[in-house]
Amino acid sequence: MFAGIDEVDWASMEHAYGPADDVPAMLRGLASADPAERETALDGMYGAVHHQGDVYACTLASIPFLFELVADPGIQDRGSIVELLTSIGGIDLDEDDEEEIDEEEIEGAANYAMAATAVTAGAGIFFELMADEDPGVRLSAPLALAALHGRPDRVLALLRERMPIEPAEEVRLALVEAAGRVALRHGALAGQAAAWLSRLAGEGFPPGLRLAALAQLARCAPDALPGDVVRVVTGLLRQLRSKPVRRGGTAPAADPQQAEAVGGVEAYPDPGGPGEPPAEERSAPATLVGQLRGLSDEEDTEHPAPWTADLLRTLHVGLDDRVAERTALLADQLRSPDRRQRIDALRMSSGLVRVWRGSYGELVRLVGEQLATPDPQLAEAASHVLEDLFGLAAPAADALAARVAADPGAWVKDWSSGPPGLGSAVKALARLGDARSLPALAAALERPEVPHDVGFAIGFLGATADPLAEALCRRLGEVPLDGRAHDRAGPLLTGLAALRAQEALPEVLRILRGAPAHRGEWLRTAALRALAAFGPAAHGAVPELRTLLRSPGSASATEVAQALWAVDGDADAVLPVLIEGLQAERVHERRSAVNALGGLGARAEVTAPRLRALLRHEDPWLRLDAAIALWDVTGRADESVPLLLAAWEANRHSRVRVAERLAQSGVAGAGSEPARALRAELASVRRHNAMDGGYGSHDTYEDEKLLAFCRQALRGGTGKGPAT
Repeated sequence: MFAGIDEVDWASMEHAYGPADDVPAMLRGLASADPAERETALDGMYGAVHHQGDVYACTLASIPFLFELVADPGIQDRGSIVELLTSIGGIDLDEDDEEEIDEEEIEGAANYAMAATAVTAGAGIFFELMADEDPGVRLSAPLALAALHGRPDRVLALLRERMPIEPAEEVRLALVEAAGRVALRHGALAGQAAAWLSRLAGEGFPPGLRLAALAQLARCAPDALPGDVVRVVTGLLRQLRSKPVRRGGTAPAADPQQAEAVGGVEAYPDPGGPGEPPAEERSAPATLVGQLRGLSDEEDTEHPAPWTADLLRTLHVGLDDRVAERTALLADQLRSPDRRQRIDALRMSSGLVRVWRGSYGELVRLVGEQLATPDPQLAEAASHVLEDLFGLAAPAADALAARVAADPGAWVKDWSSGPPGLGSAVKALARLGDARSLPALAAALERPEVPHDVGFAIGFLGATADPLAEALCRRLGEVPLDGRAHDRAGPLLTGLAALRAQEALPEVLRILRGAPAHRGEWLRTAALRALAAFGPAAHGAVPELRTLLRSPGSASATEVAQALWAVDGDADAVLPVLIEGLQAERVHERRSAVNALGGLGARAEVTAPRLRALLRHEDPWLRLDAAIALWDVTGRADESVPLLLAAWEANRHSRVRVAERLAQSGVAGAGSEPARALRAELASVRRHNAMDGGYGSHDTYEDEKLLAFCRQALRGGTGKGPAT
């Protein structure tokens, strides 16, 4: 074995952490009789040689030796090596990816292509491994074939042949997953694969196998799912809970009458055999791979069918926009006595609501029920889900209030790095505008360090939080004007601005006058925004504001002008400053000036030509701001509406702003272009800002605002519009 390995010039190559001269030791480690040494070697292969999926020259040079290892029945843990080869050779670059590659990435792309070619060329060995004595090898081989072999018809045929004679339950599930993979990758075989999966999903087969088949049908042939798929799946889950599969990798046999569906063999064999060694015989893993395996083993010990969660996730991905069915399925999962099913249901509920619009009242209520569980992980997961729902969390309001009242220790979270923050349940309750969050917020204001997000929470409560104004004002007066003044005063100023607590004027002026050099401009901006929120009640600040307006120094001239306009209404004083701001070098400063001019309305009509010039600016957000401001200062919609609709189509993230303006104006009459755009948005089941592979904590909140503005605009507009 490893003939020629020392002839490879490994030292001339590199991996993620430097010279690749340690790769031969890793490869030999994979062949070791010592489990710890094999684990360390595998950890090194993933961590350095195939770091985060990258393919280096040393990765390519390793491929022949990895094939040697999987071909030798004397090597242990070969299933892990099959998975490693599958990962190395399974990266596809489609045409879109290739168009985006720059010169620096050409070498990497070439390595991916060579790796795919090399592994595919040797993929025939995976056929032989389908019957290997090691169940771990048999578990990895089906997906390797589905991903890499050039004859998918032969692969699909072998999967069918293997199914009735495969003794291990998890391997049978892998055969089903591989069939779904073939169907997705090779459209010509999709119908054949779907027909087989449909038969496997029928009655007479073990519930785990049926669930796996349904999950793959959802991915590759959703139209082939039974009409009552939720009833079928929930029934299968109950069967799995009441009659769990046996340990040791085996499962109950299928009905012999179903043999034709799986390839002509009458029943599954049940050889039994030894299972895993007792936990006390296994040492604690030191590597990342070992830790992940340890977690998996722990779950396997607690749950006789640990793969159920993976199948349910696959099923949800396949159901995609079938929101009602996914909601019903998640509701059933949240009622399950299986703790892990409920944890997974919470995660999937969060993802569902974040991406798709729907009717979620009952689902949210069930999420709220998890708050009362004695399991701290389950309760915390539920509170995190509700935190991001904002107004949609209303059906869980009582459960949130009970949780907050019962656990004062969780009102504030302290972090090893960074300032403290409010607990999830407190934030979720405050975001509902619920007065039952006030005791927690009041307690937070008495802590030595006020949570950084307390001011934003107060903003959702509005006048309900008026009792907190005295504490906010007092704590602001206690803030020393040193290098940490911004961190300490910022949350307090945000809260005072939300409450328009004019009694805090002396303390706000103290901050404005004495802000330190460190982050001083940010602190003065927060103080100016508080003064603007106080409005005419802050008239005592006018001399200070006029002085700052003439020589703003360390404060933004636009922020000063906006505060002076809000407090004193002197358009003649602020107009020259805002006009000058239109020429600012930085785009965000221009946008601030444009929006401030829009706030002046007809008093700023003289700036209309300048705003029209900005309609051609290269920055799309500045163009949008200018179009709205032009409408505000001229009172004419004809120039601005086409630009707003163009922004709506070009940038989905602009839609909240556009819809808000349309709601304020009442121009979306029946049959108009704005009305058509608004109705199309309301008809869409996917949230406008849903992202693949990422999300923001306010995504659902922003999309619900968009829907509210759309409805309001179509009703004819009623002023400023909804706040949530």
